[in-house]
Amino acid sequence: MKRTDPEQVGDLVKRILQENNLDGLADRQLICSLWPEIVGQGINRYTTRRWVDDKKLHVVISSAALKNELTFHRDKLTDALNRGAGKTIITDVIIH
Repeated sequence: MKRTDPEQVGDLVKRILQENNLDGLADRQLICSLWPEIVGQGINRYTTRRWVDDKKLHVVISSAALKNELTFHRDKLTDALNRGAGKTIITDVIIH
């Protein structure tokens, strides 16, 4: 069936992702891409890896002192990342 009314590109992309069960993957990528914006370039410089698993963002930090400091701010980081995404995607930040 041919569609005759216009559709916004963002809505089209969301619909295609949902139809193919890829919207969760897009959310996980969004959270990972927001990390440098939320923590800033100074902290991101020590970030070696990040991934989302089971609604938790895992971040590998190369500095032990920074890792310890970020552990105390996990709740704030979780809130800031979800706010940046515009919806609740993760429930916790795990610092490795």
